[in-house]
Amino acid sequence: MTKITYEVVEHDGGWAYRVGDVYSETFSSHDMARRAAERAAREQRIPGDTTVIAYEDKQGRWHEQRSRGDDRPDTEVEG
Repeated sequence: MTKITYEVVEHDGGWAYRVGDVYSETFSSHDMARRAAERAAREQRIPGDTTVIAYEDKQGRWHEQRSRGDDRPDTEVEG
């Protein structure tokens, strides 16, 4: 199973959560960023419908893949 870590960090004059190299919007407090990260982590675990998703990689190439609705990652929040 895939594991996704949401990390609460200082960012752009405030606080944000980060997954890999991607940052959320900036929040004015650590607590607000942490609550947002916890909410996003919970939502990531909710089963959904099987669907085709499209995403862009670091080189700017687009990919499509089938995502099973019941194949949800394990999530955690740090910071």
